[in-house]
Amino acid sequence: MKTSLKTTFALLVLGLIFSGFLHARGAGENNDKPLTIYSIRGPSGVGMIRLFEEPPVIPGFNVRLEALAHADLMAARFLAGEVQVGILPPNMAAKIASSGRDIRAAAVIGAGMLSLLTSDPNVQSIGDLRGKTVEVAGQGATMDYVFRKILCFHGLITDRDITLSYSLAIPEIAQSLIAGRISNALLPEPFATMARLGRADLRSVADIQEEWVRAGGHGNYPMTLLVVDGAFVSANPGAAGIILDAVKTSIEWVINQPAEAGELVEKHELGLRAPIVTAAVPRSNYVFIPAAEARPSLEALFRVFLEFDPVSIGGVLPGDMFYWE
Repeated sequence: MKTSLKTTFALLVLGLIFSGFLHARGAGENNDKPLTIYSIRGPSGVGMIRLFEEPPVIPGFNVRLEALAHADLMAARFLAGEVQVGILPPNMAAKIASSGRDIRAAAVIGAGMLSLLTSDPNVQSIGDLRGKTVEVAGQGATMDYVFRKILCFHGLITDRDITLSYSLAIPEIAQSLIAGRISNALLPEPFATMARLGRADLRSVADIQEEWVRAGGHGNYPMTLLVVDGAFVSANPGAAGIILDAVKTSIEWVINQPAEAGELVEKHELGLRAPIVTAAVPRSNYVFIPAAEARPSLEALFRVFLEFDPVSIGGVLPGDMFYWE
């Protein structure tokens, strides 16, 4: 009887030890810190789409992807300190940094992808836009001020020589070109491709990216910036490095696998149809340029914002700390 009691007691102790080990192991597995990498629905998020399917594995973190509806919402969350990693238009990132929030530019992941489209047979060059109306996507955004700088280079003054209209949302501009309701428009990808596919007589007027350089820009103008929270990268440089590598790999995959990328964009509901994404990827200038390397092109763009609307970037060029290395 004594032996039986000793055996029972020993088994009970072993069971408690083993149970405690499993509990501790399970608790360790569940102690990974949540980390959300934020993208934006639409073309800005396409380069990151592979991460939605396979989030990067980062020791100590439980990583997920989320696409926000628009850049203003992303900016608000960065200002509130709720985002560690996300994407923004460069001017928004600069303005947030100027407010005192410690955010850093990590890499340019989208460069110039604009097309000036026309169905007007009398418009063969930018100079031919004199007296015309051009529908422009994104008032006060990079697209708007890049185009204004190019127009100034060609001697066209807005509201005197040419009318810029901002009355339509970007998808509506493409639809209006197709339907013939408007004749001239400045559109980003993939909406420029959408318009071309819908109407065969649409033509590109000049090359906006080349015109930007002629007007004094440095290289291709940045459109999308991968941004990180300063406190996060200071505390977790290894994790930030893994994220940057994963974003770079995703962009390279999208460039090389446009059909598969289109399918994932539709699957993860980024607001674009797979065939349009597939057709547009070769024109879309998805890139990965580390911030330090991209600084000259970013500053060239920021100077244009300072020229036309200084408040839009906080009134000054971002300092050295803005560029994370």
